[in-house]
Amino acid sequence: MGTLSQDVAVVTGASRGLGKGIALGLGEAGATVYVTGRSTNSQPGSLPGTVDETAEEITRLGGKGIPVRCDHKVDDEVEAVFRRVREEQGHLDLLVNNAFASPEQSVLWSGRKFWEIPVELWDDLIDVGLRSHFVASRLAAPLMIERGTGLIVNVASHMAGTPKSATSKTIVPYSVGKAGLHRLASDMAVELEGTGVTALSVWPPGSKTEGVLADPELFGDLDAWSQPVFTGRVVAALATSRDVAARSGQALVIAELAEELGVTQ
Repeated sequence: MGTLSQDVAVVTGASRGLGKGIALGLGEAGATVYVTGRSTNSQPGSLPGTVDETAEEITRLGGKGIPVRCDHKVDDEVEAVFRRVREEQGHLDLLVNNAFASPEQSVLWSGRKFWEIPVELWDDLIDVGLRSHFVASRLAAPLMIERGTGLIVNVASHMAGTPKSATSKTIVPYSVGKAGLHRLASDMAVELEGTGVTALSVWPPGSKTEGVLADPELFGDLDAWSQPVFTGRVVAALATSRDVAARSGQALVIAELAEELGVTQ
């Protein structure tokens, strides 16, 4: 049994990539994980990976994976996720906000100026990458507050704290959204004080995502990138650490946290 064998988690946007890696890390620790995303075995997306496949792998690793199709741009579908968790489990211990509506990598890291970017791109990145995290958090918080314990993790980025340079390839909606996630966590932490619920953001390392070809000219040596499950293992260790509540409101660098908690690649 893992250290999270009694815990229930929701990981949003976990069909593939970092979300899947986090869900698998929690599954390794024994958690029951609700895996949300739009891609299913019956309705796959353009990239590899579905919520069903992630859930099956979680169960194989020793946890319990529960796939839930959810478009995080549709509030009713998000509400249905947390209503189902309440009905089936009666409690929620961990929410990982990771859902992200990413354009192609060549667009996301194109360095295009803000006046050259269609408004629709801003809408996609902010609605799913920021707004949906607020929606999920406001639905998760009451479930946690009822028991006086819980953890909300927003998956942000180093871009949240790094000023844009003249040579940066990051487009404005991405960096603004990630910075917003940190502020969302820090402000929620203030309002959650005294409830027993912790809110924070994490900055993962570069992670290898199946089906997505990263350009070495943009990102440098990709051999140094981590497998997505590494971040999941760190989040699992964080969730069980004695001082997790003391970190509420903070932005935590996964690589530094891994060293502190003794998590290796």
